[in-house]
Amino acid sequence: MTVKVARRFLRRERRPLISDGLEGVIAARTVLSDVDGAKGRLVIRGYAVEDLAGRARYEDAAHLLFDGFFEDAPSDLAPALGAARVRAFGEVAALDEGLARRDAVEAMRALLARLPDGDDLPTALLLVAAPAVFTPAVLRVAKGESPVAPDPALSHAADVLRMTRGTPATDAEAAALDAYLVTVCDHGLNASTFAARVVASTRAGLTSAVLAGLSALKGPLHGGAPGPVIEMLDAIGTPANARPWLERALARGDRLMGFGHRIYRVRDPRADALKTAVRKLASASSALPGRLAFAEAVETAALQILREHKPDRPLDTNVEFYTALLLEALGLPPSSFTCVFAMGRVAGWLAHAREQLAGGRLIRPQSVYVGPEARAAA
Repeated sequence: MTVKVARRFLRRERRPLISDGLEGVIAARTVLSDVDGAKGRLVIRGYAVEDLAGRARYEDAAHLLFDGFFEDAPSDLAPALGAARVRAFGEVAALDEGLARRDAVEAMRALLARLPDGDDLPTALLLVAAPAVFTPAVLRVAKGESPVAPDPALSHAADVLRMTRGTPATDAEAAALDAYLVTVCDHGLNASTFAARVVASTRAGLTSAVLAGLSALKGPLHGGAPGPVIEMLDAIGTPANARPWLERALARGDRLMGFGHRIYRVRDPRADALKTAVRKLASASSALPGRLAFAEAVETAALQILREHKPDRPLDTNVEFYTALLLEALGLPPSSFTCVFAMGRVAGWLAHAREQLAGGRLIRPQSVYVGPEARAAA
């Protein structure tokens, strides 16, 4: 039976619970975040994302997500997270040149897989620390440089930038990375978070759940998307070339990177949170203002063209557009963007995993068989 015939069959059977891609299916109750795609709103444990970004450190956001799921969590996670970064650095010795030549996400995932499974706070903190430690190490070894050990006295964001570059970050740079990590720390039941919850529901352990989340995040339809925004901006080159370049891209049937979202019918609220962070960083930089003005010109042209060519489709700026600009400004290569996304989202994966464990229910959906009827084996 072909897929087309199968779909006609299912429509005739009137099975309302079947939804391609689980569109509209509610699979969990959560206290962690609320995504309102119609209104363009993201609330994380009672706080609008634009209020958290730029005000809270990543450590504060992780504590907010962990609250109620780890009874022994201290009120300030920074010292414990700093110590966890030092523990995670012990695994960097396993990073050889062969592994470092792999895709950055694959290399980071291989190191992450070395961590033991567990369900307690020390395991969770080690898993929050791991992407932040492993990503800079992978980037440096790939360039022939030695990994830089963590400084547990620094904030999480400042230490990530120092381990990546080998030199201290400015307060403005650390604040910009904090804004990004906080903005992406949780976002409802997205593909990677759902994968983490499915694995957590089997009681496999937090490391296994995080590995599942990271593997889902790696896909270009999820966390692998911000990098191509830089490629698009570089290809356009100048504000004057924006409209003709974008028109040609749409004529070829290409997707305009950084625009449109599966959930949001209006502008992605995370885009504005990150645009604010980029503007703050630009005020402390001599090079970024020109790049920001160029990106804003491309954004304006893209939105105009999309409304002209696709008036019936709600396509607006999404989180990827200003993610790319912010991470580029911090000196992080596009090859690392998905890894940096994981640095922020890992706290959300862990909180969802613990929430799933508290419910104690194995996630086991059903499928409808549309293949051939049973027949005797020859």
